[in-house]
Amino acid sequence: MSEIIQLCQRAREASYALAAASRADKDAALKAMAQALRDHTTDIVAANALDVAAAREAGTPESTVDRLALDPGRVDAMAVGLEQLAGLVDPVGEVVRGYTLPNGLELRQVRVPFGVVGIIYEARPNVTADAAGICLKSGNAVLLRGSSSAAKSNAAIVGVLRDAAESTGLPADVVQGVPEDRAAVKELMQARGLVDVLIPRGGAGLIKAVVSESTVPVIETGVGNCHVYVDAEADLDQALSILMNAKTQRPSVCNATESLLVHADVAEAFLAKALPALAEAGVTVHGDPKVVALGKDVVAATEEDFGAEYNSLDLSAAVVDSLDSAVRHIRQYGSGHTDAIVTRSQSAARRFVQAVDSAAVVVNASTRFTDGGEFGFGAEIGISTQKLHARGPMGLPEMTSTKYVVVGEGQIRG
Repeated sequence: MSEIIQLCQRAREASYALAAASRADKDAALKAMAQALRDHTTDIVAANALDVAAAREAGTPESTVDRLALDPGRVDAMAVGLEQLAGLVDPVGEVVRGYTLPNGLELRQVRVPFGVVGIIYEARPNVTADAAGICLKSGNAVLLRGSSSAAKSNAAIVGVLRDAAESTGLPADVVQGVPEDRAAVKELMQARGLVDVLIPRGGAGLIKAVVSESTVPVIETGVGNCHVYVDAEADLDQALSILMNAKTQRPSVCNATESLLVHADVAEAFLAKALPALAEAGVTVHGDPKVVALGKDVVAATEEDFGAEYNSLDLSAAVVDSLDSAVRHIRQYGSGHTDAIVTRSQSAARRFVQAVDSAAVVVNASTRFTDGGEFGFGAEIGISTQKLHARGPMGLPEMTSTKYVVVGEGQIRG
């Protein structure tokens, strides 16, 4: 029996114990895990420093290094996320709907855990704690397969979390790490019957590979080519503030804006403000011919630029003739993650919301709010851009399935 199958079987056994755990049991484990992260901050940061050094030596872009790096503040943020999860309502057992049928049968649809969840993710070791916590709270054992670039960080975090969970009476195997080699992840993706669902978090290549090669059902989290569209009726100062936040507040994450669209009626006035501000912030603008004509430092955009998820201080930009043209551009190049309009026109906002088919559509606010924490869900497992089961930030309810409980008094079907 291979190592991966053994991991999966241990996870399955642990999931039975976790499914029977009370909310108090799970919350106690989450609080213990949070405290353990704080107690072992020095060890975790030291392990992470080795990963960061190796990444820089390999020539990894600084935007990726930023996603990889941990410091005491980021470790504490991981702990805070676990504590926040402990304070959230347990979704397991929630009655989604319930009623009495004409024949007297009492019918309830209730939330239940998936069972065993596999998470395949890249670079960000904070995902290790977030994913473990949200799976535990929702009653799922979790198999964590991070990237080799964060191997030492992930191993340190998983070890801390396992010991903490076991100290509260839960099986340590509710949290397990999966080896980083390709053969291991291939076997994980084929472990149908032992693993109930896989969730990939990372770039387009990773997500495509998991979706294409898995026999285990996949919840697809999407890449983030997010747009800000500045309408003809926009407040231009507000639009500039939103754009700068959406692009520069943290450019390495999936809800950062990668594409700017500006209505032709306000393009000259808006770009006269926006292009210098973006340049001062270190942003390289890849523009269509109209944008190039309005800014001396603008780089001519290629077709690939308009569809790119840069995860860096780069931004594609185009001038459009109408709201409908902006929508067509988003439909052609967008990733279905988050797209925003800045406008004072209620009719334009309504048309945009109706026409743009993304997991989140934002009116007069930054794309950076598409996030489980910002939406009030606590830590999220990812942001789904698919349309089945879950869409948008995936909090606790999205990490459950349902079953029907039928209670009778001897009824038989005629």
